[in-house]
Parts: sequence; C-alpha cells; structure tokens
Amino acid sequence: MQNSAIIDAARDYVLAQYQQHPHPNLVYHNLVHTQQVVQAAAQIAAHYRLQDDELLAVYVAAWFHDAGYLLGDASIHEEQGAKEALVFLQQQQVPEHVQTLVQGAIMATKMPQSPHSLVEQIVCDADLFHLGSKEFPERNKLLRQEVALTYQKDIPAAKWLATSITFLNDHHYWTDYAQTLLKQQKEENIAKLKKKLEKKSGEEQEQAAITDTSKPDGEKVKKEKLKKPERGVETMFRLTSTNHIRLSSMADSKAHIMISVNSIIISVILSVLVQRLEDYPNMIIPTVIFLTTSVITVIFSVLATRPNVTSGTFTKADIEKKDTNLLFFGNFYKMKLEEYDWGMKKMMNDSDFLYSSMTKDVYYLGVVLGHKYKLLRISYSIFMFGLIISVMAFMIAAIFFPVKA
Repeated sequence: MQNSAIIDAARDYVLAQYQQHPHPNLVYHNLVHTQQVVQAAAQIAAHYRLQDDELLAVYVAAWFHDAGYLLGDASIHEEQGAKEALVFLQQQQVPEHVQTLVQGAIMATKMPQSPHSLVEQIVCDADLFHLGSKEFPERNKLLRQEVALTYQKDIPAAKWLATSITFLNDHHYWTDYAQTLLKQQKEENIAKLKKKLEKKSGEEQEQAAITDTSKPDGEKVKKEKLKKPERGVETMFRLTSTNHIRLSSMADSKAHIMISVNSIIISVILSVLVQRLEDYPNMIIPTVIFLTTSVITVIFSVLATRPNVTSGTFTKADIEKKDTNLLFFGNFYKMKLEEYDWGMKKMMNDSDFLYSSMTKDVYYLGVVLGHKYKLLRISYSIFMFGLIISVMAFMIAAIFFPVKA
C-alpha cells in the first residue's frame, strides 16, 4: 500500500476513535489538537529531506500521539497511543522499521521530551508547536480547563501562570526550523504571562489586605489597601520629568545665546570702539552704558547655567527616615556603590518612599527651573532695555553733542 493511502487510513482510524470514545473532559487533548499537531508536523517535515518511510512515520505518529487519552489512564497515554499505533500499522502490513520509528516518536513526546532521531524531534516540536504561536493564550486556557475538569479541582490563576512560565522557560525546540520560526513569538508569550502574573499577584495582595479575621471576636477589620499606582500615575511622573528636562535644556540654550551675543558685543567694544573714544569723547557715556549692559547680561546668563554643588552623601538614618532623594545624583555621587545599592533597594521595596522620592525629584527640578528662568528673564530684560537706552544715548550724543572739528 502506498504511503499516502496509509496516512489517510491513519487519519480515518483516529477520527473513528474520537467518535467511538467521546471524552467531554478533553477540551485540550481533543481532535482539534491532534489535527493541529499533524499540520505542524507536515510544516516542519517539509523543511527537511526525509525518506518516504520517515515521512510516513512522522504523519502516523502525529495522528496517534494522543490517542491514548481515549483508551485509559492519561498518565500513560503515550504507551497506550504507541500500542494503538502498532495495532494499526500491523493491520496495514507496514514494515517493522517504520513501526519502530512511529513508536519511538510517540514515546519521545512523553514529558520531559527525549527525542533521539530527526523523526522524533519533528513530532516533539509539532506537539508543542503552539508554545511559539499566537494561539498559545487560547490553548493554554483550554489546557487549564482540562486539568481542572480531570482532577475536579480549580487551579488559582497565579499558580497556573507561574507553572506555565516555568514550563515555557524549561522547554526548548529540537529542530533548527522550529527554533528559528518560533523563538520570537515564544519569548513574547512568556513576557505576556509574566505581565499577567504580576497583575494577578497584585490583585490578590490587594484582596487579602482588605479584611483581617485574626481578631478573637472574628470581626473583620478593614485595612488600608496596598494600592499599586496605576500606569497613568507612572506616565505622569515620566512625562513631567521629561518636560522639566526639556525646559531646562531650552533655558541653557537661551542663556548660551545671550552669552555668545554679548561676548561678541563686548569684544567689539573693547577692540574697536574704545580706541576711538579719544576722537569721539561724546560717545564715552553711551559706550559705557552699552558695555555695562552687556556685562550684566552675561553675568545673569552665567548665573542661570551655573551648577550648584551639593554634599553628595547620605546616611542610613536619612534612608530610614525617608529624608533623602536617591534619584538626584547630587545626593549620592560621593557615596560608595555598595551604600547606594543598599539605599536603592530599600527605596524600591517601599512604594511610599519610592513615589515620595519621585515627587521630590519633580519638585526640585521645578525649583531649579524656576530659578533659571527668573535669572534668564532678568538677563533678557537688562539686555532689551539696556540696548534701547544705549541706542538712544548714541543718538543723543551724535545729534546734540557732536564733536567739533
């Protein structure tokens, strides 16, 4: 019999088994899963140049790998599936070496997987193909539901998520094709599970903190919720800090413009105009006004950008009292790494301390910005009014006090 006919016969045989042995609890290890495994096995096998007998073994093993669930104890379903496949292959008068390949591939799917040949690796990767696909969330929900139905026990969401994360981290694909194709999506699936676990753990902690039944009279005492700040709060801190830093950069740029412009003015006055004052004594007062304006403008611009030097140290008492801001470099730049690391861990383990530090950081950034812009406003005002007065002084000197020939 041709291999394609045997594969079709294996399909029909397994379909008949699912019809003859309905199992309502198998919401995951059902016919849909088997068909998906066959499809995945065909996709992986197409990448490799398998012999006809090897390709036949891959297809038959994929169809029979979970047939044991229909025949008895789920814990030994691989052995039962391998026996059922052997009965079918003997009926089809398939060569013994193909029978051995099929049985080996089915047994290799037993956890932890242990494939030795390429055929076994393909079937193992096809069996867990969904771990690296976008269908994983839905398949994982069905598996949890099946386990709950089988053992008549509800599994806490956090526990199931943690178990799933461990399983995915410990699992690896055997074929190069599956490793290349499924690696990225599998990592994304793990990341999503971790995010869900973090959220679920936070919700359970909040729920546990609402009441306390430890009092003798059994009265429930309301506790303060261990509220984890929402994402909007964190976004607010991030945007506010970013805006303050951007405004600080703009202030520095404005101060730099004032310093550059007035430095050029001062240079021109000292190198050109001052040398001609003997010939034009009427221009002395306007020149002095202009020079003074530029010098004072530069002074205030420099003050706006001049950094303040802080102590750069903190003590353990400061940390215990939550009296220092470790997010600002000026409070720790003289400290040793071990001391700073200790302080940061203390802060990160205390949400009140952490968000208090973030609030202080935003506040003091605002204070520094206010000081900068105040000095800049003075600098620009001096330059604007000084320039007007200087020009008017030059005009008055030229018109009303001309130099006599």
